[in-house]
Amino acid sequence: MVLPILSVENIMLNQELTTKGEAIQLAGKILVDRGYVQPEYVEKMLVREEMTSTYMGNFVAIPHGTDDAKKEVKESGIVIIQVPDGVDFGDGNIVKLVFGIAGKGDDHLGILSNIAIAVSVIENVEKIVQATSQEEVLSFFEGVN
Repeated sequence: MVLPILSVENIMLNQELTTKGEAIQLAGKILVDRGYVQPEYVEKMLVREEMTSTYMGNFVAIPHGTDDAKKEVKESGIVIIQVPDGVDFGDGNIVKLVFGIAGKGDDHLGILSNIAIAVSVIENVEKIVQATSQEEVLSFFEGVN
């Protein structure tokens, strides 16, 4: 079965998270539950975060696994977690949108590029953070699949 890279089932709205570890584990859990990755991938996401923060600016973080975690990826996928009150990703960097990604092969490069383009404009980030439906969030990323 081929899964879409992003679907409404991969989007969680109005989450309240207290730590970046909690945010990364939730993103990883969704990737596992939806069939994109093996459970071991989540640990590699946490390891990756320890190496270098996945905070990207504009209230966005894009946690993903280490290079050696590629063998744990079954299908390329993205999950989006909306955290309206924000979660601290360290050094005072507040994140309101968490994009958990898993890329099969080199897919992650295109996925990262599409996300980066969409969230490079702070007005888009604000609209996604204020979105009230999964479909509304999905509409910002129509070109991802």
